Amino acid sequence: MTTGCKTTTIFLTTLCGLLLTILGLTQEWPTAAWPVLAVLLVAVPAVAFKVAALRRGPLHVEVEEQRTDPPIERRELHIRRVALPSNWADYDFLFSATVRWYPLDAPGTDPVLNPAGLAVESVLDRARRITEQREPGRPSLVQHELSGALSTLSPDPAGHLQAMAEDITLVLREHDQERLTRLANVRKDKAVWEHQRKYEQSKRQYLSEDVLKDTGSAVVWWLAKHDDHVEKTVADLGLLARLTSAANDTDVPERLRDLMPRPYGEQPDAYETRETAPPVEQEPMPADLFEAFLASMGMTEEDDRRPMVAKQFADVLRTQDQDEIAEELLARLHPPTGFAPEAGEPPASAPGTTDGTPGASPSESFRSPESSKSSESSEPLDGTPDGE
Repeated sequence: MTTGCKTTTIFLTTLCGLLLTILGLTQEWPTAAWPVLAVLLVAVPAVAFKVAALRRGPLHVEVEEQRTDPPIERRELHIRRVALPSNWADYDFLFSATVRWYPLDAPGTDPVLNPAGLAVESVLDRARRITEQREPGRPSLVQHELSGALSTLSPDPAGHLQAMAEDITLVLREHDQERLTRLANVRKDKAVWEHQRKYEQSKRQYLSEDVLKDTGSAVVWWLAKHDDHVEKTVADLGLLARLTSAANDTDVPERLRDLMPRPYGEQPDAYETRETAPPVEQEPMPADLFEAFLASMGMTEEDDRRPMVAKQFADVLRTQDQDEIAEELLARLHPPTGFAPEAGEPPASAPGTTDGTPGASPSESFRSPESSKSSESSEPLDGTPDGE
């Protein structure tokens, strides 16, 4: 009888006992019936087990030995930090794992005295074929790939055993990992710099060949960005013209030079002043008026009396506290060096004579030659005044 049959028999016996107990209590069976019921509940399962054992019969030992499979001999060995090559020279993976194997019946071959070494060699050969094709930058990804590839039992080339690996760990040496990290940072920085350089080149090309090609293109570009500031754009035409000329290394066109702003304090040249600004009328100076007066009296620039009259008039102005005007008259009409007055005339340096007697007054000295002649002719020949 199997274990399931035994369990079922015990369960049914217990259930029948409970039912009979409930029935006896409800029907008020006599006291002598209860021991009989207990004997039946114990005897019935025992009889059932005995009958089942007789029907199965004993098994021969030979049959049991034929049905038993031979035990599988399993072995394991832990290896640590074995260097495996990568796709880059001098960058090796460090392989750690637990190698498991079991021997195979290989008739006609020599016995294997070190199956552990053969199993490790088989596992490392399988792992090396994978790692030597992978770059060392992602050891964790290669580790999971090896975990899948080495998880199945595979025979060695000689067929002596089957081997596998588990608990695989794949890392790089610490200094190799630092070098790879620095190389990755340099590549990233270089990529960023390349993008920035291309962006600047594109921007310069756009500005030089499109925006600042000429003043018209610059004005259109500026209006596209500030379409609500038309008046300001018109006012900045000179700046845009200068910017365009500087970008193209050329001079500002002649037609746009008048629009260019001038630096603070810079004055336009004489040509521009004559062309753009009307002449400013200046108020005539006193020396100009006096010179015009002398010209109206017939005293030209070659007349020797002009300096003398100017000197005498300047002395009169000094008496009226008009020193500035007097100095201006002397600066413009001062008698030249070596000027000598004629006989009978006072020197130009003083209003009186050299001997200290007062000379002629300025009004008398300013008389014209004709008035002097008429006065001389009106005097009597004998030198006596009129009326005597």
